[in-house]
Order: sequence, then C-alpha cells, then structure tokens
Amino acid sequence: MLKNRDLVHKFITKRFTSDRVFRYVVATTDRLKHNIEDTTMLKSTLKKAVSAMIISAAFSFSAWANEPIVIKFSHVVANETPKGQGALMFQKLVEERLAGKVKVEVYPNSSLYGDGKEMEALLLNNVQMLAPSLAKFDKYTKKIQIFDLPFLFDDIEAVQRFEQSEAGKSLLKSMEEKGITGLGYWNNDLKQLSANKELREPRDARGLKFRVQNSEVLDAQFKALKAVPRKMAFGEMYQGLQTGVVNGAENPYSNIYSQKIHEVQKFITESNHGLLSYMVIVNTNFWNSIPEDIRAELSKILDEVSVEVNKKSHDLNLADKQKIIDSKASTIITLTPEQREKWRDAVRPVWKQFEGEIGADLIQAAEASNKKMR
Repeated sequence: MLKNRDLVHKFITKRFTSDRVFRYVVATTDRLKHNIEDTTMLKSTLKKAVSAMIISAAFSFSAWANEPIVIKFSHVVANETPKGQGALMFQKLVEERLAGKVKVEVYPNSSLYGDGKEMEALLLNNVQMLAPSLAKFDKYTKKIQIFDLPFLFDDIEAVQRFEQSEAGKSLLKSMEEKGITGLGYWNNDLKQLSANKELREPRDARGLKFRVQNSEVLDAQFKALKAVPRKMAFGEMYQGLQTGVVNGAENPYSNIYSQKIHEVQKFITESNHGLLSYMVIVNTNFWNSIPEDIRAELSKILDEVSVEVNKKSHDLNLADKQKIIDSKASTIITLTPEQREKWRDAVRPVWKQFEGEIGADLIQAAEASNKKMR
C-alpha cells in the first residue's frame, strides 16, 4: 500500500513540461495499474480512489502543459544600469515573440534575492535566471577568476574580444556539472577606485578598508596594496561607506552614480584597473527541460540582448561619469601613465598567485586580446 501511495503522490506533485508530460502520464498510469491489480491488500475503496486520482491527473495534464513557462530573473542593481536595462529588454522581447509560452518576471535591486542568496536560489530553482558578477563564480570554477585579475585588460574592447574567443566561450559551459549554464556575457565597464582621500599612487591605499565582492582574487588585490579588504553585499555598500565601516570601494561609473556612491566618497580615481562584467546564467535542469524550439528562441533573444547591452554599456558609463562631474559631489582624479603603471606593478604578483588555479594558457589568451585586430 505504501508503494502505491508514494507513486500517486509522485504523480500528483510532479511539475511537468509540455514535451514530456504525456509520456509520464502513460508510464505512471501503467505502473499504478499493475501495482493496484497485483496488491491483494489494497481494498476496493482505495482502488477506486487511486483510479479517480489517476483519471483526474491525466485530464489535467494538458492544462499544465498549456501554462506559460515562468522565468524569474533576479538581480541586485537598478533598472537604469546596463544589467537592469538588459533584463528589461529580455523581458520585452520574450513577451513579443513567445507570448503565452514564456513569461519573464524581473526583480531588480535585490527585491527578490540579494547577493548572498541568489546563487543558492538558482540552484534550488526558486529563481531561474540571474546575471551575477563574474566574481561570484570562483566556488564553482576557478577559471572564471581570470576576469578579476587586476589590470589584465587594456580596455572594454579587449574584454569583448576575449569573451567572443573560443577560450571565453568555453567558460560559459564550465559549471554545468554544478547545475549552472552560462548563456552570455553582459559587460558593465571597467572599475574605478573611490575613497575619501586622493588615491594617486599605490601607497595612498595603505591601511584603508575597501568593500570587495566575495572573490579571493579581489581580496588578494587589495592585500597587495597593503589595504584591508572587507567582503560586503552590494546592497550594503552605500551604508557601509556612509558610516565608515569601509573607507573605499571599486565600481564602474554606472554603479557609482545609480547607488549614489559619489555622495559619500569625496574622490574617484579613474584607474580602469579591473572589470565588472556579468554572466547571464540559468538553472541547468530547468533550461534543459524547456522544449527545444522555445529554448532555441530564448537563446536567440538573449544573444540579441547581449549585443545591445555590450554596445550601450560603455556609453551609459560615460554619461553617468558626466552626471557625477555635474553634481560636483565628488572629484574625479585622472592618473598619469606613470602613476597607472605603478598601480599595475603593485598588483601584478596577484596574477602569479592565481596562475595555477586559472591556467597560464587562459591568462595568455586574455592578454592576447589586448592586441588590436588589424
């Protein structure tokens, strides 16, 4: 009896996808029928109840199959940022081209899950799509730490060349065994340092407490400067800077402006020392359960959105830089080539520190992207 009851429970509670539901109904019904007929201890009333549930579930499978697939897209930044704009663009195009088949729900500004919970939520399928910073993935694959290496890329164009290379594309699939599938890269821009004192040379950062993401590379970067890294969620950064829990941070201009960091930091050093980029990811099991034709269209839409996000992100950051200048709330410091080289030399040992985990060949491929295409 227990075996039959478990089978019924499994049948009633299973979430179906339209391309597999009918086969599951038929197979499970046959198993239940066989068990009911062969179990002499099962009373007649229970047989009737089980049969009724089978019939009810079988008739309701088509209704389940016709419900739109819901994709909850959660992120931690404002709608006005490159990531925020990309999520809304994806939602709009899906609504236009897959109406009635797929519904995308966007949750910005940590309104559904914050920095510390979003990856766990994805793996539990409580949310289906995220676009976390690349710094978030070192616990799933060490190779993606390459994007956090300081002063690795000369400019955002070099970043895009690497992402579009075979080496860059391979990283999208590097976490599938852990249940995470990468669909594309959304770049924000290069990061700038901010503090309440002028940061012109590496020695100026000594002893300051900097907010960092949960990344071992970024932790090592500030330790190389003899500064103190403090891991802190993105949503807590403004308050942390305002109250002095941390003294400085690193962000692209779009995040500095949208989170009002310039209002609590007197100086911004245009260091362009590192990358803030995101990987659009999905729960692998969820993604593979989507019918192939719908999955193909979703991939096509995401590719189109990625092109637009990466095309517009640098311009958006430049516009936000100008807004910061116009606000006169913070002073932007431009480094001389000699000063920038001092910063680069100070953190270059971090490359060697993580070369074994990332792979020397991958670092070389990234460095090669700095050579402009001719």
